[in-house]
Amino acid sequence: MSRSQLASGVEVVAVPGRGLAVRTADGEFLSVRTGDADEGALLSRLSGSAADEPDAELDRILGAFESAGYMVDGLRRAPWPVERRDIRLLGDAGLTEPLAELLRASGADPRPAAPGDLADSLAREEPAAVVWCLDGPVPEGLWDAADRLPERGIAWLRCHREGWQAYVEPLAAVAGDVTSAHVRARRLAATPAHRELAAYWNGPRTSGTPVDLTAPAAGLLAALLADDLARWAADGPDTGGLPARRRLRCVDLRTLTVTEHPVLPVPDVAPMPGKTG
Repeated sequence: MSRSQLASGVEVVAVPGRGLAVRTADGEFLSVRTGDADEGALLSRLSGSAADEPDAELDRILGAFESAGYMVDGLRRAPWPVERRDIRLLGDAGLTEPLAELLRASGADPRPAAPGDLADSLAREEPAAVVWCLDGPVPEGLWDAADRLPERGIAWLRCHREGWQAYVEPLAAVAGDVTSAHVRARRLAATPAHRELAAYWNGPRTSGTPVDLTAPAAGLLAALLADDLARWAADGPDTGGLPARRRLRCVDLRTLTVTEHPVLPVPDVAPMPGKTG
């Protein structure tokens, strides 16, 4: 018989005088009506330590758990798909090195790349994904060519820092996904200080004491990027909140607080009536 068990983050607790309760992955507690079912047998089935032997009452309760998304097959996590293992990393070593460690631990094959030879190497080898990490603002036009990677079937992920704020942009996997140009346009449209923000991006800028990217901050950014890549590689579902490919995350590097903002692609502007190209 197959074995199933509680999904990651879901737990069942015995409440004195009240029976069983389930703690969901979101931290909510829900009462479990076990009826005439044997609670010990139910807990064994939920933990995956007992085979799914026929039992009408236990099957009813387990079916409710499965319908609610609280159960998974008792199988090991699938390895990183071979066809998506080749990932090229560009940018600052303070971010790419911890990211590479996390990717290797997950089964990917990250390799360094340089902006100058990116086009040539991609033409020859066609990696599965490209990640570009900057410990500073993005210069005008730097990511324009990389924004076209999804049109060639190459996933495109990036992050950068602006003072004490770091931005993890959504992964673009196919044509029509959110690119860096879309993010810039949406951010400019969302702030009354759009002239100041554009000037900040384009420089020059006068800065005081440098912002040092600490190991915990770099580790957090690397973990967010690695998790996005792992979910994309496995075609994993979104786990709540905003869809990963429509989500801009801002990390406050002073407190390591992460906030999410929705971001959509910017449609092409239609030509004015009566005008020709």
